[in-house]
Amino acid sequence: MPVIDLSGFDELLVERASRIRMLVLDVDGVLTDGRLYFDNQGNEMKAFCTRDGLGIKALQSQRIELAFITGRQSEIVAQRSAQLGVEHVYQGRNDKLNAFNELLSDTGMSEQNICYAGDDWIDIPVLDRVGLSVTVADADPVVKNRVHWVTSRAGGKGAVREICDLILAARGLDQQVLDGILKL
Repeated sequence: MPVIDLSGFDELLVERASRIRMLVLDVDGVLTDGRLYFDNQGNEMKAFCTRDGLGIKALQSQRIELAFITGRQSEIVAQRSAQLGVEHVYQGRNDKLNAFNELLSDTGMSEQNICYAGDDWIDIPVLDRVGLSVTVADADPVVKNRVHWVTSRAGGKGAVREICDLILAARGLDQQVLDGILKL
């Protein structure tokens, strides 16, 4: 029996999610709340949701690849991607479509097997190309009107976990992930 109930989801959405082999995430506004924090010395800080991290690790445990594409350059993103084992990280890339095309070339992945999550206009060129486009609850309204699915949670507050859970459940892997955790 599945852990995650998909009965309230649109069948086409679930079918799209079942084909996903890679999740590509924007960072600011999706993995974080989109705010930039600086201390008195000018050091940047970001807050990441641990539930999102567990969702990412769950996908990786099922051989679903991860990538980050972000417009900003940040050592914090490099650290978080290293902690999570995300190998494909494209930072300082305002032309996200160009970065996405590099990712396709680097991995040989098909657009239709990719889920991309972004929250603002800069993400639209990639959102328009992928098999499953997603945005977060607090995204720009223009973006919300262009994607296949909008999470119920805001960026940095568990939205990525929702995406991971949808993909796992649509692929019939959610129970397997839970069983693996319970065996620990």
